[in-house]
Amino acid sequence: MPDRPYTVLSCAMSIDGYCDSASDERLVLSNAEDLDRVDAVRAGCDAILVGAGTVRNDNPRLVVRDSARAAQRVARGQPPTPMKVTVTERAKLDPEAQFFTVGDTVKLVYCAGDTVDTARDLLDGVATVVDAGRPVRMRWLCEDLHARGVRRLMVEGGGTVLTQFLTEDLADELQLVVAPLFVGDSRARRLVDDGRFPWRPDSRARLLETRPIGDVVLLRYALSSRCPVPAEDAR
Repeated sequence: MPDRPYTVLSCAMSIDGYCDSASDERLVLSNAEDLDRVDAVRAGCDAILVGAGTVRNDNPRLVVRDSARAAQRVARGQPPTPMKVTVTERAKLDPEAQFFTVGDTVKLVYCAGDTVDTARDLLDGVATVVDAGRPVRMRWLCEDLHARGVRRLMVEGGGTVLTQFLTEDLADELQLVVAPLFVGDSRARRLVDDGRFPWRPDSRARLLETRPIGDVVLLRYALSSRCPVPAEDAR
């Protein structure tokens, strides 16, 4: 099997399993201390991936915010923030979005083959558009990122992208934060979609760590044999 990056899924949800509300207002799940933890994880990665829906709806910057961490990356010969990657079927992206305008790093857009020309015209000068065929195959995307030098990939959502990585068994580690609140609205976005996942009642993921971070809790799971197991657990 061709190589792919070591892949960390980073996400947050409510106690009842939602990652967003049903309203236009963004649901805040994390806290300042946890966002700093996420920043440290970003700083240790070669690329950060989100779906086009996340780019449109959340307008994320996806940069290393801490100046000391960014400086450490530069000292290692890396750009101050990891490569930014998104995936789109429809090429509906705003070239003025912060994904494209913020951060001194490479921006890649993996696009369905029949909309590549549209995407290249739209994003000329702000990103490199890659023809990923139709449908976009996430395994091929991961192999292409590896060929471009990405050895550690951080996936930050949204739900459709997380579902694809999980159901296609492309994730090595899950870092899941649970926020102390309920959404209680079935119209809201759940963390993942329906699908056949490798981790089932007869094949459970391995819990590596539980850590309170302020009022949220971090759960770390090993999803592949490539995920390092703490020494005390290996005995």
